[in-house]
Amino acid sequence: MIKVIQATEKNIDEIVPLFDEYRVFYKQERNLEGARNFIVDRFNNKESIIFLAYFNGQPAGFTQLYPMFSSVSMQRSYVLNDLYVHPTFRNKQIGEALLNSAKEFCNASHAKGLSLETAIDNPAQKLYEKLGWEKDEACFHYFWKAK
Repeated sequence: MIKVIQATEKNIDEIVPLFDEYRVFYKQERNLEGARNFIVDRFNNKESIIFLAYFNGQPAGFTQLYPMFSSVSMQRSYVLNDLYVHPTFRNKQIGEALLNSAKEFCNASHAKGLSLETAIDNPAQKLYEKLGWEKDEACFHYFWKAK
């Protein structure tokens, strides 16, 4: 059974190992202390929203949303920056449950919507499109890297 909650500081010990594994998946060095500090800072500074999924009572995955604002629409929206399901729990609709929880949160908080970026070859694109996400064909996204 899948259960998704909006995480609080009380869930840090469950989030940190998943967050660290997520970073390792993206070729980063394992760093549990750094992961803990990063997540604690997000909570302390109220800089993100984290949803934590459980499968039969075990922490199975998470998604993390960061707020952003549009001057034109004068609304808040969120960047779905992180989505991770532990390999043991994949293909059990946990990713879908996390994405739906993020969408419900946005609706409940009257946000404009959610955005995300993904690798061109990421198979999760099929899930995003199934759940109503649309590929932005009208804009290019640029990134400037600080020194």
